[in-house]
Amino acid sequence: MSLRNFLDKIKPNFEEGGKFHWLYSTYDAIETFLYVPNTTSKSGVHIHDARDSKRTMIIVVLALIPALLMGMYNVGYQHYLAVNVQASFIATFLYGLIATLPQIVVSYAVGLSIEFAMAQMKKEEVAEGFLVSGILIPMILPVDTPLWMIAVATAFSVIFAKEVFGGTGYNIFNVALIARAFLFFAYPSKMSGDQVWVRTTDTFGVGGGTVVDSYSGATPLGQLAVSDASTFGDFSFLGITGQPLKLWDMFIGLIPGSIGEVSTLAILIGAILLVITGVGSWKTMISVFLGGLFTIVLLNLVAKNAVMGMPPQYHFLLGGYAFGAVFMATDPVTSARTEKGKWIFGFLIGVVAILIRVFNPGYPEGMMLAILFMNAFAPLIDFYVIDANIKRRLKRSAVKK
Repeated sequence: MSLRNFLDKIKPNFEEGGKFHWLYSTYDAIETFLYVPNTTSKSGVHIHDARDSKRTMIIVVLALIPALLMGMYNVGYQHYLAVNVQASFIATFLYGLIATLPQIVVSYAVGLSIEFAMAQMKKEEVAEGFLVSGILIPMILPVDTPLWMIAVATAFSVIFAKEVFGGTGYNIFNVALIARAFLFFAYPSKMSGDQVWVRTTDTFGVGGGTVVDSYSGATPLGQLAVSDASTFGDFSFLGITGQPLKLWDMFIGLIPGSIGEVSTLAILIGAILLVITGVGSWKTMISVFLGGLFTIVLLNLVAKNAVMGMPPQYHFLLGGYAFGAVFMATDPVTSARTEKGKWIFGFLIGVVAILIRVFNPGYPEGMMLAILFMNAFAPLIDFYVIDANIKRRLKRSAVKK
């Protein structure tokens, strides 16, 4: 209650005529983050309910927490696996936490600074959209990505993929994926998708302070991309030390990869939360997998190499396929909004993602480019869905007359 009274007391200083009126957007952002606004619309057609954009974004962030925590643990797990040291659960998790936290801090610091500055310049409210983008960006990047690269990519995505279009709700492309795409084209050696670098500094000195100067290994998708015809039918993927990876490892998340994409189990937990709360569209999620399954089955029938013959479970468990289907394809701003359009949008993402994986050996991931490509077509899909519905209704109306 004392905090509420303090905010009410200083509020006049930030309103029109106050000493700090030019900082009202900043004050308003802090106040609405701490408390639910007590103002409602007084005119026009509006829906009054308990859900606002802030609550929607917070739900998405909560849905991301399981994947984030599992990704942190996996960072430590892969490190200690690489240095051949047995570490406790706490040490393993703390290693991943310390490695990941600076990336999250940099992402939020850069992105929110730009958001606040733009809101002040335009004298508008600070939108809550970056609450999600800020955590998504470090989750879809390799854990060894330099902080300055994350800062540059975040600034680029917020300015050129969001603010130039008008801010939250007006952007055409997914902001977090634009950050990854920027790094992919600007620094391809870091973002090609076929290599993953393991954190090597032994933070806690477990095992006598073992340190590896440089250690890198191909991700499972990267291994398949460089395989030759002689490996066709052999899907024994290897971990960073050469040990075979089991399907259970892939499902739980004990495999090399970006922080958010490794654990399909954690992603599934997040998907359930999004569907139950109505924040994420289950139609889009399912259709992404249906589109991928359809394409995989066709390719398996005419398989000429290991990539074309890879079964569906490996496609879905490896790389960013599941993460993209649940958290990226369902972005309400950049995805299709009509109910039928969601089925088409998701299905085509699945098709394009698998085609890129199979026919572009230089880029074995595919999910990022597939979603960004379909972001551009989402408005067109909705247009034709609505247009077809209008024509059907006009036809029924003509028949009745």
